[in-house]
Amino acid sequence: MSKLLEGRIALITGANRGIGLAIAKAYGRAGAHCILAARNKAALEAVAAEITAAGGAAETLGMDLERPASIAAAIDLIVRRHPRLDIFVANAASLGARQAIVQYPMAVWLHTFQVNVHANLQLLQGLDGLLRKSDAARVIFLSAAVATNAKATTGSYAVSKAALEAVARIYGIEGKGGKLTVNTVSPGATRTAMRAAAAPDEDPMTLKTPEDIAPLFVEMAMPSYTRHDEWIAADDWLRAKQ
Repeated sequence: MSKLLEGRIALITGANRGIGLAIAKAYGRAGAHCILAARNKAALEAVAAEITAAGGAAETLGMDLERPASIAAAIDLIVRRHPRLDIFVANAASLGARQAIVQYPMAVWLHTFQVNVHANLQLLQGLDGLLRKSDAARVIFLSAAVATNAKATTGSYAVSKAALEAVARIYGIEGKGGKLTVNTVSPGATRTAMRAAAAPDEDPMTLKTPEDIAPLFVEMAMPSYTRHDEWIAADDWLRAKQ
């Protein structure tokens, strides 16, 4: 891959596994300086080592999205270390419980909203100043089809992703006309641990891999990318590439 993101500074949450991991590696190959964020610092160190061994640049950032104080500390560290932020990929998420809505455990509901919505809002508020200093800031939220196409027992995951999409739309509207683009991606069925937990009877070998869609996120992070305030289905993107 050519260095399409040479010199860009990118924050990827949930960068230690699944889609976040694939995005981080793709960004590293494309020349971005990757800020790898997750709760599992040891796993992040292994990812960072792999990226740097391949000629890329990466740093790790321990951050627990369940704890606002941890998020605030991570924001402070990014602000002190970097003059700007060019790319923010809000990937990390919690699946919640697979349970009927009228029986849904409130503690799980609140936890899912903290991780999927409140944490991302806190990150946006804390990092907006750095994003505004970029000559072409790119913010990418990961959502899911169930945010708009309801399915039984998707509970807090579906509802929190719908709320996150609203956050993305509002932020996109408020940033319209500037150097910032804000978009939402629905990855669709992808071979990840979260997908396995959500659909345990599904054969994972029938699904696309995170690596299959990672190039979409490289494309969306480029300074030349102009789509803004849109909802993008990764499966549609893949079909168009075939």
